[in-house]
Amino acid sequence: MSIRIEIDGVSVPTEEGETLVDVAADAGVYIPTLCYLRGKPCLGTCRVCSVKVNGVVAAACTVRVSDGMTVEVDEPETADMRKALVELLFTEGNHNCPSCEKSGRCTLQAVGYEVDMLVSRFPYRFPVRERDHVSERIWLERDRCIFCQRCVDFVRDETTGLKIFSINHRGRESRIEVDAERADAMPIEQVRYAVEICPVGAILEKGVGYDVPIGRRKYEVKSVRDRTLDPADETGAP
Repeated sequence: MSIRIEIDGVSVPTEEGETLVDVAADAGVYIPTLCYLRGKPCLGTCRVCSVKVNGVVAAACTVRVSDGMTVEVDEPETADMRKALVELLFTEGNHNCPSCEKSGRCTLQAVGYEVDMLVSRFPYRFPVRERDHVSERIWLERDRCIFCQRCVDFVRDETTGLKIFSINHRGRESRIEVDAERADAMPIEQVRYAVEICPVGAILEKGVGYDVPIGRRKYEVKSVRDRTLDPADETGAP
């Protein structure tokens, strides 16, 4: 059913039940995301898509639109909340962008630029997390993981449907794990898909690094604002 919602004072036509973050993107309104992938089930883990819906803060990737809904994206308090969430993600890991293999293709880095982050207002924790290199093809750089759960939910054994990645422990002890036996059986295309949908440089393909020249990397070719960008497209070329 055709309905109308209001985003930052502008009336937007859409269909009832559509996901708010997609409706906003189609209307040219950027809402940052890190865990959400269009066309995939909502995870709602990162909360950087927080907006005000009918006066209440909500994650835009979890909201289904309804007729007459009022959405505030650029409201200053909520915009600063999104920025603070991004800053917290930087402080809770070790993100040295200039030396990272994912630089220029890192969604966290790109979102950091979009929310005008220069330095975090929070103290950096500099956690020490053990790397995992047991798998023949996959290197886990745990320092960079933001626990978005994309790999956990969207990368599975193609034969059994069982998960290849998981998150173990809780709180500050949480860490990403990989089932090395299942990972070793992954087709190379699936390995590269896992690398690409990781919004940071936590999942890397062994033997591959710095393989796309500066100037041709994903977010140097297309803005992170472009929701048509395929997460599995390394260069971002149309």
